[in-house]
Amino acid sequence: MNCRSLLSLIFLTFFLSTSLQAFQTPYPLEVIPKPVSYTAGEGSFELSGQSVIYLSEESKEMHFLGEYVADLIHSATWMKHSVQKLSSAEQDTNARIVLDLDSDIEIDHPEGYLLEVTPKEVRISAPTTTGLFYGVQTLRQLFPPAIEHKLPSLASNNIDWSIPVIRIKDYPRFEYRGMHLDVARHFFPVEFVKKYIELLAMHKMNRFHWHLTEDQGWRIEIKKYPKLTKVGAWRDSTLIGHYGSDRYDNVPYGGYYTREEIKEVVKYAAERHITIIPEIELPGHSSAALAAYPQFGCFEKEYHVQSTWGVFEDIYCPKEETFNFLEDVLTEVMELFPSEYIHIGGDEAPKVQWEESEVAQKIMQREGLKDEHELQSYFVQRIEQFLNQHGRQIIGWDEILEGGLAPRATVMSWRGEKGGIEAAKMGHDVIMTPWDSNYFDHYQADPETEPLAIGGFTTLKDVYFYDPIPDELTDEEARYVLGSQGNVWTEYIHSGDKVEYMAYPRATALAEVLWTPVENKNWLEFQTRLQSHFKRLDILGVNYAEHYKR
Repeated sequence: MNCRSLLSLIFLTFFLSTSLQAFQTPYPLEVIPKPVSYTAGEGSFELSGQSVIYLSEESKEMHFLGEYVADLIHSATWMKHSVQKLSSAEQDTNARIVLDLDSDIEIDHPEGYLLEVTPKEVRISAPTTTGLFYGVQTLRQLFPPAIEHKLPSLASNNIDWSIPVIRIKDYPRFEYRGMHLDVARHFFPVEFVKKYIELLAMHKMNRFHWHLTEDQGWRIEIKKYPKLTKVGAWRDSTLIGHYGSDRYDNVPYGGYYTREEIKEVVKYAAERHITIIPEIELPGHSSAALAAYPQFGCFEKEYHVQSTWGVFEDIYCPKEETFNFLEDVLTEVMELFPSEYIHIGGDEAPKVQWEESEVAQKIMQREGLKDEHELQSYFVQRIEQFLNQHGRQIIGWDEILEGGLAPRATVMSWRGEKGGIEAAKMGHDVIMTPWDSNYFDHYQADPETEPLAIGGFTTLKDVYFYDPIPDELTDEEARYVLGSQGNVWTEYIHSGDKVEYMAYPRATALAEVLWTPVENKNWLEFQTRLQSHFKRLDILGVNYAEHYKR
C-alpha cells in the first residue's frame, strides 16, 4: 500500500468514526417532549429514604411543587421525603433534590428550566415556578415508569431508582400549547377532567380549552339563569350510529358542572400551570340555551336541546335583551375563570333566522350593515367590547373573519390554515388547529377495525409532522402564531376511556411539535421513546391506542 492509499484509509476511518459519534446519542433520554439540549455525564444519583427536597423559597407555589415531588416519589416507593428550606441543607450529606427559583440562570424564557443531576444532587433551576414545574415533569420521566404507581408495586423493591448524571437545558418553542375537550355533546365527570389535565401537565401543555356549551347541552351553572342547567343541560335522546342514521336511544342524557366544581378544576389546573379557556358558544350553536330561554331567539317558537349532531338554524337574536343575557352569563364565567381569553365560538352560525327576522333586519338597517355576515361581525364585536372592558380577550373559530374581524380578536383556525394565515397577515394572534392534523376525533387507523368516529383520517405521523408555522407567512407574520392545540369533539365519544383512546398518543406527538425545536425532532427516534412512554401510560391507566406499540 502506497502512502497516498494509507492516508486515504486513515482519513476514511477518521471520517466514519466521527460521523458515527455525531449520530450516537450519549444517553437514551426517554423524555417526551424532547428537550432543547442535554449532556450526559458519568455516574448516577441514587434516590434514598434519607433524601430531602429543598426549596430556595417558601412561597405557596414553591411548597406545592415540593409536596408534588414528595407525593410522586412516596406514592410509588414508600420513601417519605421531607420538604425544607434550602438554607437548612448546609449539614446534609445525603443525596438531595433542590428546587431553585433563580432569575439569574442562563435561561432566557419564562417557561424554561435547567436540570442538573450529579451523584449527590438533583437541582432544577428556573426563573419562574412554571419553569420549575416543567423541570419536575422532566425529572418525573427520568425516573423509571414505575414512578407513576399510586401505590408501590410488588416489584418496587427490585426497581433501581437512580438517575444518570445529566445536564438538561430546556424551554418551549411555542407560547400556546393546548388540548381541547368538548363536554357538551357528551359529559365527563370532574375526576376525569382532572385526569385529562394531569396528562396535559406531564406533557408540558399549558392550555385546556373547555368547550362547555353547545346545541346538545349546556354544562356550566349560571346562578342568574338556573334554567340553563335545569332545562338546557338535558336532552331527551341521543343519536345512535353515524349522523343521518335516524336511530335514537330514547334515553334522557345530560349533566353539568356546578360553580364549586368548576372552581375546583380551575384550581387544580392552575397548580399544574395550565390555564383553562372556557368556551361559551355564540351566536350559533345555541339550541340548548334557547330551549331554556326562548325569548332570546328571534321567533316565538319552541326550541329543543338537540339529540343529534350537525349545524342547526337556532341562533341568538341580536337584540338588546340578548346582549344583556350574554353579558350576565359572561360576567359569571369571568368570576369562575381567571383566563385572559374567553372563547366565544362564532362558528357554523346559519343566518336563515336572521334573514327572516324583522328584528334582525331592523338592527342591520340601524347599524348600516350590508348583510348577515356583517351582522355576525357586529354581534361578535359587541361581545368583544364587553369582555375588553373587563380586561379579557376573545378567541373565536375562523368564521369570525367573515363580515369583518373584531379589532382585538384571536383566531383559532380550524378549517385548514387559510383563516389563520389571513388573520396573521392582518396582525392578529392565531392558534392553529387545522382539522386534517389536529382533530383527534378522526379515525387513526382502518375504520373497519376502529371504534366509531366522526370520519376523517389523522395518524400519529400526521400529527408529528405538522408545523404550526405555514410557509406562506414571513418571519414577522409568523410571530402572530401563538401555537396550536388538539381538538377532541365528542359526538361519537361517550366515555373517558374513548377520549383517551382518541387523544393518546396523538396528543403526545403534538406536545413534542409544540415544545421541541424543529431541528431536534426525529420521527424514528420519537417512536422509540414512545415505547417507554407507553409503560408510563399503562401504569397511569390511560386507554391509549395500542396499535402504535411495537
